[in-house]
Amino acid sequence: MKRLTAIILSLVMATIVFSACSGNSIVKNQESVSETAVATEETNIYDMENYENSEVFGFVKVNQGGKYDGFCTTYKFNYLSDGLKIEGYLSIPLSVEKTQKPGKCVMFNHGGNRDYGKLENNTLAPICAVCDRIVIASQYRGCGGSEGEDHFGGDDLNDVIKLIDLCEKHFSFIDMDDFCVAGSSRGGVMTYPAARKDSRIKRIIALSALCDLFEAYEVREDMKTVLKETIGFTPEEKPEEYKERSAVYWADEIKIPVLMFHAKQDKQVPYSQAEKLYEKLKNNTDCTFITYDDDIHGIVHEKDYQTIRDWLNQE
Repeated sequence: MKRLTAIILSLVMATIVFSACSGNSIVKNQESVSETAVATEETNIYDMENYENSEVFGFVKVNQGGKYDGFCTTYKFNYLSDGLKIEGYLSIPLSVEKTQKPGKCVMFNHGGNRDYGKLENNTLAPICAVCDRIVIASQYRGCGGSEGEDHFGGDDLNDVIKLIDLCEKHFSFIDMDDFCVAGSSRGGVMTYPAARKDSRIKRIIALSALCDLFEAYEVREDMKTVLKETIGFTPEEKPEEYKERSAVYWADEIKIPVLMFHAKQDKQVPYSQAEKLYEKLKNNTDCTFITYDDDIHGIVHEKDYQTIRDWLNQE
């Protein structure tokens, strides 16, 4: 899973593992993110200082890796979700910033659990480069610099939804048209349920995405411990908790385009999960399934970078 945060670190994905300064601070002291930061002709809409308030704060530029300095700028920031301070990351293409117009966005939901697979300063830039869009991501509660506990798609799903709220109502530099969410590995447990509940999500990119926690519990001994510790129950004790996190059981509720990538020999998230989900998704939505014969988890091959861009830009 961590490796996935390295290609979609190399991308989308080398560990997607799939490879925003001055002017008036128009949002400072604003107590509610329900009001969008409004830019004037004199305001740089990509000046992150404009978006600081009591619920979104601490923007700092980070070292994203010199390879991408000529392409995008990456920031780390904090936002409040259910009263918890959650860490977030944001990467903006310089070409988009130059236009001083809102840009389209991909939200990236990383894999792993707790600190394993957490976002790093250099995680989003490769994804930004591959997608050629603004990329934003939540660290989720209980991971990295975020407060709270990891519930593996439980209450921590609110951290994803709250970030979408910010994209729509607070970050005026984000164009919500065609808002895409990419989920890698465990990120599938954050992405599919979010799309099930939130109609603002218009597309899904699934990278070795976990979509059946019952199977995950059965086939991997290490996942038994992870799931019992984060969810708090076994599948036998609370099957409803596992079902809510498993898209394969309610795939008919996903009505938006999905682009799936999965290696046939994946040892972390069995290929069979993607197969079963695809068979259900293709009956009720536009679903493209790209497979590989290797065992690399979350990796999107370089030859498919253009495929991702074309898919994102198609009508």
